[in-house]
This record gives sequence, structure tokens and C-alpha cells, in this order.
Amino acid sequence: MRSVHFYITYLLCVSLGILSVIFVLYWSFRWRGGFAWDGSTRQFNWHPVLMVTGLVVLYGNAVVLYRIPLTWGQNKNSWKLLHGGLLFLAMLLAILGLCAVFDFHNSNRIPNLYSLHSWLGISTVTLFTAQWMLGLSAFVLPCSPMAFRQLLKPVHVCMGSMIFVLSIASCLTGINEKLIFISEGKTNATQRYSALPPESVFGNTLGVLIAAFGLAVLKILSTQKWQRPEPRCDETTRLLSPEES
Repeated sequence: MRSVHFYITYLLCVSLGILSVIFVLYWSFRWRGGFAWDGSTRQFNWHPVLMVTGLVVLYGNAVVLYRIPLTWGQNKNSWKLLHGGLLFLAMLLAILGLCAVFDFHNSNRIPNLYSLHSWLGISTVTLFTAQWMLGLSAFVLPCSPMAFRQLLKPVHVCMGSMIFVLSIASCLTGINEKLIFISEGKTNATQRYSALPPESVFGNTLGVLIAAFGLAVLKILSTQKWQRPEPRCDETTRLLSPEES
């Protein structure tokens, strides 16, 4: 029964993540003109797509990977590499998303890092990058002492959840900021945001999906009975033990 409850929640989590990516892609194609890398608003469209896909959906799925019961009886090293690989891909997408928006701003002489959204976003990506590099050195490289891993593990887990919450907050503030800006601009705005035109309704719905995905991930992370059982001896002393190499 415990596994049934988990997989229902996990299926909900995966579905909400996929829907979030589909919605942000549809928004960019339906109302924002698609994608390019030419300094136009179509270049900006890469920013929300890459951030939602990487910083939210891939990141969220990576942090719940160890909670999947089917992985508990298997060698943790392979899942550790998958966990790190998903996070690395998420980090690359997030950095590329930052490059897209900074280049767009600079091409159009728009100030950088002046809004709450931008402060949250750059802080999230900075913490994420530092967390990934520290996790790589502590939990993957075979030269890392076991005592250091044991000391860092609770900090690593706590920071992972905090970064995920920040990523959700960054995306929600970004959606709200974008909807307000396009309703006040001179182009691509037929009604003000307060009148709730179709694009605003769609953007709000995307925000609700992202928030629901975040709640599903946090539910999985916070449920004690869904945590991976600790091994009798810490197998993280080396990436591969002699009998696994």
C-alpha cells in the first residue's frame, strides 16, 4: 500500500511536470511568436522554456529519484550517476536560459537584474551551481573522505529542497512579471492583464501547474516512509567498490 500511494503521487508529479513544459512551449508559440537567437523577443522566449524545463521539471525529478521504491534494492551508484546527470543537464539548461535573457536585454538596452524575479533567479542558479559542484566532489569522486560525506549529506539534502523552492518562486514571479510587461507594452497587447485576456489566463494556469508540481515534489521529499532505507555500511566511500567494478 505504501508503494501504491507513492506511485500515485509520483505519476501526478511526472504528469504535472510534462504539462508545465507543454504549456510554456505552447505559450511561446501561440502568443509570443516562437524561437530565434537574434536579439529579438523570440530569443527571450528561450528563457522561460529553458528555466521551467531545467530549473523546475528536470531538477524536481532528479531530487525525487532516490524515493522510487524500485531503486532501493539496486546498486545506488548507478542511480547516483543518473541523479547527478539529470542535475547537470538541468544546470546547463538554466545557464543557457540566463544567457538568452542577458543577451536579449543587452541587445535591446534593457537593464539587467533590477526586479525581484531576476534577483531570485540569479541567486537560485548560483546556489544550484555551487550545490552541484560540491555534491560532485563529495559524493562522486572516490577521493572524498567518508566522514566528509556523512557531514555534508544532511546539508546537501536541505539545500536541494531550498533551491527547488527558490526555483518555483523564480518561475512564478517571472510569469507574473512577463504578463504585466506584455500588457503594458506597445505591441502584442490587446488587453491589459487586469482584464484577463486569454494569454493572461493561460499564463496564470501555467503558474498553477508549476506550483502544483512543486507541491507534489515536496510531498514526496517530506514523507518519511518514502525515504530510501539507509545501508548498513556507507557505500559512498568510493564510487565503485571492488566487487562492483
